[in-house]
Amino acid sequence: MRYFVSGEQQRKLLLNALVLMFLAYMFLQWISNGMMYFHRMDLTFNSVVTYYCGNEEQFIPAKSYDGMLEVLHFHLFSMGILAVTLTHLMLMTEFSVCLKIWLSSLTFFSAIAEELAGWLVRFAHPLFAYFKIATFLLLEFSLLTLIITVAFSLLKARRKVQNSA
Repeated sequence: MRYFVSGEQQRKLLLNALVLMFLAYMFLQWISNGMMYFHRMDLTFNSVVTYYCGNEEQFIPAKSYDGMLEVLHFHLFSMGILAVTLTHLMLMTEFSVCLKIWLSSLTFFSAIAEELAGWLVRFAHPLFAYFKIATFLLLEFSLLTLIITVAFSLLKARRKVQNSA
């Protein structure tokens, strides 16, 4: 990440290209995250409650503590790595410090809140389904914004190098 701080990203087109390929890969991850969510439920209260709390009439069992714990264990690690990688890349761009702090905080908050929201629906109260929907949308928005922000910065640096050459 030193190459962002020292300005080397303007001279290191290959490294710039590798980070852009990583961002393309993260964009595919972003799409698959949305696809997984919409495969299981949608943006309605009833679908979220049914997914977590089950529905006897439709023979849909409630999510078990063990099953949710396994998902949480994996997601806390993977989403943490994703968030720290994307926010770290974004911190090295030329955008304002205020935007960097706001977007980094939003990303980590939404990632943690989105993971905990399902637990709240299942074990606290079904009304947390609205919180689950909101945190999913917030997480998707913040991840996409990070991907676009870093990609924009790298593409801008590439243009500078190509125009100066």
